[in-house]
Amino acid sequence: MEYPESYELVFQASAVADDTVVVRRTERAGPGGSPVYEDDTGIVRAEISEHGDVRMLASGGHQAPSSSVTARARG
Repeated sequence: MEYPESYELVFQASAVADDTVVVRRTERAGPGGSPVYEDDTGIVRAEISEHGDVRMLASGGHQAPSSSVTARARG
């Protein structure tokens, strides 16, 4: 299975504009076996399946990963 090199994660929020973050594929796999993607800071991490399903992964303590995230392939 070929996975895109990067995605835009779109965090949907009510009453404000959506926030987007670019994440790139790493060499790691997540709990579901799909690739882990992360932003340049390493703070935003997500496992993204071949169907575009997003599972946010905590990168440190006291994080509450968002559940309203969609992914758009970038290439």
